[in-house]
Amino acid sequence: MATTLTPQKYQDCIEACQDCAVSCDACAEACLSEQDVQMMVTCIRLDRDCAKICYTAISFMASNSPHAADVCQLCAHLCETCAAECEKHDHEHCKACAEACRRCADACRKMATGAHAMD
Repeated sequence: MATTLTPQKYQDCIEACQDCAVSCDACAEACLSEQDVQMMVTCIRLDRDCAKICYTAISFMASNSPHAADVCQLCAHLCETCAAECEKHDHEHCKACAEACRRCADACRKMATGAHAMD
């Protein structure tokens, strides 16, 4: 989804956020089909929150907002929280989601650290 209008410094982070948001949305949907949905409630909620903050971070980066680094710090935190929850479950969709969340958290921290260094 990269365009020439998106600041290049954000490109890796935007891509990681996109992958994470899609993985979280897919994980939440798959969790709803699990045998014991009640056991998956926390995972579903965190998947949804994580996807929302990823989409929000993408928007802040795409618009070159001066607050993008702050939003990405929060995104990294929520991604780590979501990954930790997904890792509690043995479902393939949870494993894939946890991996995408960890990659996104790393990318968001790197971007936020670099952006704050430029302030």
